[in-house]
Amino acid sequence: MSRNCLARLGVALLLWTTVGMAKADEGMWLFTSPPEGILRERHSFAIPEGWLDHLRESAVRFPGGSGSFVSKDGLVLTNHHVGADVVDQLSTAEKNYLKDGFYARTRDEELKCPDLELNVLASIEDVTARVNGSVPAEADLAAAQRARQAEINTIEKESQESTGLKSQVVTLYHGAQYHLYRYRRHTDVRLVFAPEQQIAFFGGDPDNFEYPRYCLDVCFFRVYENDQPLQVQHFLDWREDGVNDGELVFLVGHPGRTNRLNTVAHLEYLRDVNTPEFIDMIRRLEVALSAWANRSPENARRAQDDLFGIQNERKRRIGMLETLQDPAFMKAKRESERDLRAKVAGDPSLAASAAAWDEVAEATKAWRGLKREYNLYERAEGFQSRMFTFARQLVRYAEETAKPNAERLREYSDSALPSLKEGLTADVPIYPDLEAVKLRSSLVSWLSRAGFEEPLVVDVLDDKSPVDRAAQLISGSKLHDAAYRKQLLDGGAEAIQASQDPLIQLARLVDGRARQARKAYEQQVEERLRQAYAKIAAARLATGGNNVYPDATFSLRLAFGVVKGYQEGTATIPAFTEFRGLYERSELHSGKPPFDLPQRWVDARDRLDLSVPFNHVATLDLIGGNSGSPVVDREGRFVGIAFDSNIYGLANDTGYTDVQNRCVNVDARGIIEALRSVYDAQPLLEELLK
Repeated sequence: MSRNCLARLGVALLLWTTVGMAKADEGMWLFTSPPEGILRERHSFAIPEGWLDHLRESAVRFPGGSGSFVSKDGLVLTNHHVGADVVDQLSTAEKNYLKDGFYARTRDEELKCPDLELNVLASIEDVTARVNGSVPAEADLAAAQRARQAEINTIEKESQESTGLKSQVVTLYHGAQYHLYRYRRHTDVRLVFAPEQQIAFFGGDPDNFEYPRYCLDVCFFRVYENDQPLQVQHFLDWREDGVNDGELVFLVGHPGRTNRLNTVAHLEYLRDVNTPEFIDMIRRLEVALSAWANRSPENARRAQDDLFGIQNERKRRIGMLETLQDPAFMKAKRESERDLRAKVAGDPSLAASAAAWDEVAEATKAWRGLKREYNLYERAEGFQSRMFTFARQLVRYAEETAKPNAERLREYSDSALPSLKEGLTADVPIYPDLEAVKLRSSLVSWLSRAGFEEPLVVDVLDDKSPVDRAAQLISGSKLHDAAYRKQLLDGGAEAIQASQDPLIQLARLVDGRARQARKAYEQQVEERLRQAYAKIAAARLATGGNNVYPDATFSLRLAFGVVKGYQEGTATIPAFTEFRGLYERSELHSGKPPFDLPQRWVDARDRLDLSVPFNHVATLDLIGGNSGSPVVDREGRFVGIAFDSNIYGLANDTGYTDVQNRCVNVDARGIIEALRSVYDAQPLLEELLK
C-alpha cells in the first residue's frame, strides 16, 4: 500500500472519530432483526410484507463469498474473483479460462464444477436458551466449553436428521445469542459465463481498493437438480434502467468477520501481535509464489488464483493494521468503551457485566502465550499445503468419527460430514510442484518461529533442510490424486491409519501437538472471551435497544445505503464510472499491464455505448465475504453486484463511516452492455431480462 493510500486512510479515520457512527448508514443487520425504525426515520422506507423472505430465498452463499439467483432456471450471479478458484480448476494449459474467459452458449456446454457447494438459507431458529441451558452454572471454563460444544453438535445433528437440511448453529454477539441456520445444499453447479480475468480485475493490484474502477467482476453459474436446471421461485428481477444517484439501495450477502464489538484490550492485541504476524506470514508466501510464478507461463497460470487471494488479503490486512495504529481511532474506541462502562456501573441491573472488560483483557493475555503453538500447529501455518490439509482431514476423520457426535471437533460433527467428504473426494487439479513451493515456504517460517532445537522440528525435518524435506514429502505423497483420497476415505479408519503416505504420517506426527494447542485455546481463550463478550453484549443491547447489530459471522445479513460519490480533498469523486473511462485509463498507461485490455475488448470499442455506467459506489456497509452480494433497490430488483470497497473501507473491520467509505459495485447496466456488445451473449441476456 502506498504512502498516499495510508495518508488518505488516516484522514478517513479522523473523520470517523469526528463524525461518529450514529448517523451513518451503518450495520450488517440480521434478517430476524432488521433496522425497521432506522429505515423509516432516515429513508422513509417501510419493509414490505414478504420482502425479506424473497431476498433471503434469492441469496446464495459461496465458499468465502456471496451470490444470488437471477433467473427461474437456477442461474446464479457472483463475482469473478469468488468463482475464480472454480474457473481455475476447470482450466488446463491448453484452455486457460481465467485468461481467455468462458461462455456456454447452450446448456449442454455448461461445465460441471468439481468442488463447489452453494448454500441457500431456508430458515432461522433461536436456540440461545437451549445452548446456554446446557452449561452448568458451576462449570469451569473447560467444562463449559465441552458442554456447550456438545449441545451445539447435538442441535445440529437433530436438525439435519429431522429436516434433511444442512444445519449450523451461529454464534451472535460473541456468545450472547445462538441461532440455528438451516441451508439447502446444492452440489451440482455448472459454469455458464466468466469474462477474462484481465477485465474482471482491470487495474490489478494498483487499483485494488481504489475508485474510480472499471471492472467486469462477474461470473455466472447454474444450479442443477436431478441433472436438470433447478427451478426456483425466488430470484432477482433485473432493473434495466439502472439505479440513480442518491437512491436508497440494499446489500444482501454474507459478511465474513468484523471486530467492531471488541474491547480496547482486544484491539490492542490485534494491533500489536496478531495482525503484524499474519502480515509477515502472507508476505513470505507471496514472495515465494511470485518468484515461482515468474519462471514460466504455466507456473503463472497455476499460481495466479493463490496469488490473487494472498495479495488481496495482504493489502486488506495492512489497511486494518493502519486503522488500529491510528491514535485518533483508538482514542475514540477508548471513549466509547468508557461511556458504556459508566452506564453499566450506574445500572444495578447490569452489575453482572461490570467485570467483563477485565475478563477480556485476561483472555488476551492468555492468548499471547498460546498463539504461537495454535497458529503453527492447529491453524497449520507451518504446513501450508492443500495436500497437507487433505492429510489432516483424513487423519482426524478416522479418529473423530469413532467418537459419539457430541464429543467430536465441530468440523467433524455429523452435520458437517457431507460437505467434508465431498471436498475430500472432489476431482480438482492439485499441482505437486506448486504444493512443494507453499510447503517449503511455510516450513522455513515454522523453523524460524519454533527454533532448531525444538524436538518436533527435528522429527519433522528428518535431518533435511526445509527445501529438501518439502520436496520429499510432496513427491512421495499421492494425496493430489482424488481417487487415492476416496480409496482411503472408503476404507475407513483402518485404511487411513494404515497409510504410509508421508503427508499422512506428517499429519499424525504433529496432530497431538495441534490438538493440545486447540484445546488450550478453546478453553482458556475462546470460552473466556465468549462468556465475557456475552455480558458486554447484554449491556450493549440493554442500553442500545434494537439499534445494536452483531459482528459479522459469515451468516446472511442486510445492509443499506445510498448511491453516492464523495469528496477527496478538493476533488469530487462521482458515483458512477462509464465504459469511456475504461479506455481512457488504459490509454493513460499506454495499455501496459495491469492496464491492458483483452483483445475482445479492444475490438468491441466501437460497438460499445461508452456512456453506459460500468461501476458505481454506495454507502453500503460491507466486509470480506460480501463479495458477490447483490445490490437491490426498494422493490428488490437487481441494480448491481458488490466486488470491493474503496481505500476508506479498509477500516470496516473495526468501524464504519459513510463520509468517504464506499462499497464498489458493477452496475447492472454495465453487465448488460458488456454481454450484448462484447460477448454477443444473447441467450444469457434473454434469460436475465425476460
